[in-house]
Amino acid sequence: MAVGKILLDLLFPRRCPVCDDITDRMGEAVCRKCRDKIIYIKEPCCMKCGKQLKRDEQEYCGDCLKTRHYYIQGTALYDYGSMADSIFRFKYAGRMEYATFYGEELYRKKREWLSSICPDALVPVPAHASRKRKRGYNQAELLARELSKRSGIPVNARLIARTGKTVPLKGLSRAQRQNNLKRAFKIRQNDVKLNTIVIVDDIYTTGSTIDAMAKAMQEAGIANIYFITLAIGRGI
Repeated sequence: MAVGKILLDLLFPRRCPVCDDITDRMGEAVCRKCRDKIIYIKEPCCMKCGKQLKRDEQEYCGDCLKTRHYYIQGTALYDYGSMADSIFRFKYAGRMEYATFYGEELYRKKREWLSSICPDALVPVPAHASRKRKRGYNQAELLARELSKRSGIPVNARLIARTGKTVPLKGLSRAQRQNNLKRAFKIRQNDVKLNTIVIVDDIYTTGSTIDAMAKAMQEAGIANIYFITLAIGRGI
């Protein structure tokens, strides 16, 4: 380990993004005891949204079999249950530093998928201006910028704006989520004529937010829309 990194770890000890304690290994982002607690999404997973499936013969989850999505395909890194507390702290408790670890993990696990798509840009899910002011940051944009540093794919955080202040989606049904998100997004201007983009967000639940964004993007002439998220629920 470089001397500079050792000094940084001594002066500013890292907090484990899983347990939030100071890490028990110098230079490592995650505690030894916490690494095995992380559950990654792996095959078999839904060919559309990327949710973990129970049977090898399954191609799509129950949601995707009955729902029309506006995106082509998505992928996720973690099983939501294993990282829910971590993502909550990242999103609501000011743990912006977790973004570095998440960005490294996303790139390490998903770089082949990203290479196969060859996106023109990473587009973070925008936060409403009032919510961003209150929180101080947009967690999706932090993720996108960390992933961009490693992948070289540029971030376009100005392509689409959140024009409506939606109520929190947690606990709402799919129909309620869709109604809540109607006309919530507006394309600012596709000056660079993007053709293929990857939407970046922290959590995928029903896909209502991704679909609302993808629909607006399709209407603006963007042909190929994918998404990548930190975590996703289980498929059925």
